[in-house]
This record gives sequence, structure tokens and C-alpha cells, in this order.
Amino acid sequence: MLLVAATVLPAAGTATAATPTPQAPGSGPEAELVPGVAPGPAQPWQIDTPDQVLPPTVYTPSAKEDAVEPRDAPRGTYDLIEYVPLTDAVAKVACSRQAGPYQRQVERWLKRKADGKQSAADCKAIRAFQKKHKIKPATGFAGPVTWAQMMLLSARKNPNAAKKCPIRTYRVACVDLDRQVTWVQKGGKVVFGPVSMRSGRKGHTTRGGWHTIYWRHKNHWSTLYNSPMPYAQFFDGGQAFHAVYGSIFTTVGSWGCVNLKLADARKLWGVLKKGDRVFVWGRRSGS
Repeated sequence: MLLVAATVLPAAGTATAATPTPQAPGSGPEAELVPGVAPGPAQPWQIDTPDQVLPPTVYTPSAKEDAVEPRDAPRGTYDLIEYVPLTDAVAKVACSRQAGPYQRQVERWLKRKADGKQSAADCKAIRAFQKKHKIKPATGFAGPVTWAQMMLLSARKNPNAAKKCPIRTYRVACVDLDRQVTWVQKGGKVVFGPVSMRSGRKGHTTRGGWHTIYWRHKNHWSTLYNSPMPYAQFFDGGQAFHAVYGSIFTTVGSWGCVNLKLADARKLWGVLKKGDRVFVWGRRSGS
């Protein structure tokens, strides 16, 4: 069976801006990478996310509306399923001979020779990491899920070790586009995260610099795709923190929003308030 990455299409009657065909960072188009295991009902494997191009209409939700919690994600929605070349997926290879889009970064993290070329020893080391962290299939392909887990592990002890997120007396939501992780700090103390995220793609990058949470809408729906944006916290026009019901580890980014797993977005909802500051820096690979 050939595996295909599904795309969420706009709802009828909505307008979208023309965008170039997204390219996977490293080598070849996104279409060449597919989920390494067959998607189930809990894995829509959406590439496009229900973000808004334009700022939302701001209003004060009623107590009745706010009392409704967004639906839970089906079991398995956020399983760590690596994206692999179509040929590898069809053949169900045990050890990939192909260099992944994050080959050099993964080699560097594993303290191997960072030449960007896949070797038998590279594959063995990557497979060992994938097995340890329950990434499937563990074929040694340096894809977005493997790289994202490495970045998250690197950030856990002290996400602001490089001091790229300004320290203030008030809460600051830090959005690290380089490592695709986000956290909240107050002073020098981390009060949320770090957690993995997905930021904007080429042509629709998450805008850098200082921003302010100006509207929060727990049960927001995208006006562009007629799709849910649970726990949306808007900080710059149509860009917001929000959950998605699908993988956040695709090689293509969002339409500008900071995408989170549902549990992380729910917890962040309880940490941030209207008026809190957001600081964004760096550059997503491939954007």
C-alpha cells in the first residue's frame, strides 16, 4: 500500500492566498516523505493547519461558551511516527540508506561526523535513538520527528541557556524557531515547558520580535478552513498559539501559527493571560 500525506482542504466558500509548493528542508519536496506506518483514524497526518491569514473578530465569549472544553484528541494522535521516503515505507526497510532532511543536525547531536551523508554506522546510531524514544519506524532515517525529539531533550534542562529569550520580571512566552520549542518564563524561572511546537512555513513565517497576547478564545474555529483551533491565544494578527488534532512534526511548517499538542495547549491556556508578552526569534529550518 502506498502511503500518502493528506492535506486539509479549505471549506467551500472560503478564499485562500496562492502559495508556492512547500519544499522539505534538505532534499526534495515534502511529497517524497510519508508517514512510516499506515495512518489510522487518529492520525489525519494533515500538512496544512487551520490557521488564520487575517486577524480574528475579537469578542468576549460568554460564560456558557467558555465552560465548554475542546474535545480530546483520539488515542494515538500524537504518536511519534517518523516521516520517511516513500520507497523506504513501501519496502519496509530495516535500516535506511538515505540521508534525511535533518541528517547533519542529527549526526551533530549524536556526536558523529556531521557530513550530511548516511552510513551504516549513522543508521545504527539513529535507530538506537529512535528505539529508545519510541519513534516508529526505527529505520535510522533522520526525519523531522527524530530531530524534534533531540531538540526537546536538549532544551529540557535549561531552555534559555543561550539567553536568547529576554528575562523580565513579568511572564514572557518564548518561541524558539531554531529548535522548534516554546516555553514561558518569569524572571529566570521557567513556569511552562519547554514543549515541542511547529511554526510557520516559507512565505508564512511566524513573525519575530515582541508581541502581546491580545485575545484568547478557547473554542476558536478557523475562518479560513472551518476547522478547530483549540485554546487559541492570538499574539500578532492571525498568528496564535493553538492546538492541532494531528502531527506537529511535518517537515512543512504551519501557516504562521505556533502549533501545539492538545495537552500542551491546554496547559499553556492556564499559564498565559491577556496582555502577556511573547518573544519570537530564530528561523525554522526550510523557512
